[in-house]
Amino acid sequence: MFVIGNFLKAVAVVLHYVLNFYMWIIIARAVLSWVNPDPYNPIVNFIHNVTEPVLYRIRIIAFRIRLPVNFGGIDFSPIIVILCIIFLDLFVVDSLSQLSQTLM
Repeated sequence: MFVIGNFLKAVAVVLHYVLNFYMWIIIARAVLSWVNPDPYNPIVNFIHNVTEPVLYRIRIIAFRIRLPVNFGGIDFSPIIVILCIIFLDLFVVDSLSQLSQTLM
């Protein structure tokens, strides 16, 4: 059983780092929206291509339930995504860690 416990612990750690990395990419996207970056820059393209599918889905869901995510020219969808990432980190990652502890 300790092998499954170690596997779940490793999955929890990797998932924690992936969620943390994605949160920083979302923050970079929000900071880039304050300036006028070069749209042909590969880093700007990468950040836009990685974050836009998630942000677009949040905007569509918010539009369907009539929740304004664009208010006064400010897009609040990155804040919603960051809150979802924090929830997933606290709920899923901690649950996997605790489950792996019980299996060890």
